Amino acid sequence: MKKLLRSFLASLTLIVFNTAVVLAQAEEADAAAEEAVQGHQLLMKWFVDGGPVFMSIVLICLILGLAFAIERIIVLTLASTNTKKLLSEVESNLEAKNIEGAKEICKSSKSPIADIIYQGLERSKEGMEVVEKSVVAYGSVQMGILEKGLIWISLFIALAPMLGFMGTVIGMVNAFDAIESAGDINPRIVASGIKVALLTTLFGLIVAVILQIFYNYIVSRIDGIVNDMEDASISFVDMLVKHGIVSHN
Repeated sequence: MKKLLRSFLASLTLIVFNTAVVLAQAEEADAAAEEAVQGHQLLMKWFVDGGPVFMSIVLICLILGLAFAIERIIVLTLASTNTKKLLSEVESNLEAKNIEGAKEICKSSKSPIADIIYQGLERSKEGMEVVEKSVVAYGSVQMGILEKGLIWISLFIALAPMLGFMGTVIGMVNAFDAIESAGDINPRIVASGIKVALLTTLFGLIVAVILQIFYNYIVSRIDGIVNDMEDASISFVDMLVKHGIVSHN
């Protein structure tokens, strides 16, 4: 009987404990959700307090900057390829003296490395010097294509904090106008203008930081692809010589 009672009490204690844990987790989840809602509402309040018109311009900078950044990320993702596999397939065809087959492999790949190799194959009958010049020239063209749109991201990175600082100046001017109109320095009079000044600067800096992170990521991706292009170009020229497609002059 005592064992049964002890077992019952232990089970009851475990149930109470588990219930308490579940309730605590539910309360924490509700508190987190409430904080998220409050954070969102606070952000909207700051946006309105900073001046909807002026803050909308800063928001447009963020939207346009992100649009260019996402577009570049998609392009760079599509431009990435398995360089070793591509070079291996090209070399297999060059070893068999099947230049047209190597061209078809390059055509089937949409990467800039494949396009560079294709241009070199197109001029393989004109000698090593022409092939090397073609590879270098077309490599520069491909690099320019990869960097397309970066100038606009840079513009919005520079423009966002400038707009924020402009809002700061406007807010301070409004604060001094309020002081002049009231003829007295009262914290409540100048608080509104100073608040606008600080909020516009804050949002401008936030936009610049977000876009700068995307910009640095994109630049690092481009550098990686360019390095692959250079390595692949050197390997491609060595293949042409190795398999007797072209010879050094």
